[in-house]
Amino acid sequence: MDVSRRDFLKKTSGSIAIGVAGFQGLVRSISAAAESSDTNHQVETREGDMVYRTLGRTGEKVSLIGLGGYHLGKPSLSDADSTNIVRTAVDKGVTFMDNCWDYNAGNSEIRLGKALRDGYRAKVFLMTKIDGRTKQEAERQIDESLKRLQTDHVDLMQHHEVIRMEDPSRIFAEGGSQEAMLEARKAGKIRHIGFTGHKDPSIHLRMLELASEHNFHFDAVQMPLNVMDAHFESFEAQVLPVLVKNQIGVEAMKTFGDHFILQSGTVQAIECLHYSMTLPTSVVITGIDSMQILDQAIEATRTYKPMTKEEVAALLARTRIAALNGQFELYKTTSHFDGTAHNPQWLG
Repeated sequence: MDVSRRDFLKKTSGSIAIGVAGFQGLVRSISAAAESSDTNHQVETREGDMVYRTLGRTGEKVSLIGLGGYHLGKPSLSDADSTNIVRTAVDKGVTFMDNCWDYNAGNSEIRLGKALRDGYRAKVFLMTKIDGRTKQEAERQIDESLKRLQTDHVDLMQHHEVIRMEDPSRIFAEGGSQEAMLEARKAGKIRHIGFTGHKDPSIHLRMLELASEHNFHFDAVQMPLNVMDAHFESFEAQVLPVLVKNQIGVEAMKTFGDHFILQSGTVQAIECLHYSMTLPTSVVITGIDSMQILDQAIEATRTYKPMTKEEVAALLARTRIAALNGQFELYKTTSHFDGTAHNPQWLG
């Protein structure tokens, strides 16, 4: 049955517009999330220094901190360094592993595959992403990712960089990458299906709208959720309510906007992490390229408790002016983070 955008948004999120006048409403909504343990139909538990939440209605239990995969393949790290980071993280309770077919020309997946040997694969929830928009290219990338990761299946595979308004249509078209995803799931190569993007909330909403038209329910969605996004072209204001309403797992990324949000001088790293954790997120994915940064992430979960209404209001007031024109969210305002824009051949 055809579902118009207006009807879809009415059914899923109600009114989602926000501006300066909506600032107090934003504070109230975040505070309500902090005060309700089942905001995203989650069960939250704590084991030692780690917090675990459920991934939407999948029922999958994942660590609140997710290990970002891009940093694992950085040239400044050796294979041994990456293995040490991954295994130490798992030993400290981190179970969510992020990666992507295109990260560091495949080196991130290769290194993660090596790190997950010796029984570590069974201890983690493994996610990776593909760029292909055609069925043929998506199939190729799925199989290549599995080979690099040294596994016969991943727990979550995602359409990566849904950053152009035409991307959803290409993905769901006849012969598009969604067909490859569904066939891979049927074959047991993947367990759950999601998508990611960092450019514009309206593109995420279009993706969810098309999924609804195709009677498909995404298991998880990845997007920027941070102290600056709350003010500017906000995924938090526009997309997050839709995901919560539909019990779709929420994967937060760009907690630090790479490093740019911290460079604004308005907020500290632990504050950034606690803010994203206070939202109804399933997992907060953060790049980790050293033991020091890993320790910082673990400390954030160890000390985490939902921010109060007053704490949220103070933090948003402090970051508002710096956030208003998107200068610290370059993934929205420039092509700096758009790997598929620089490499259109990855799309197929």
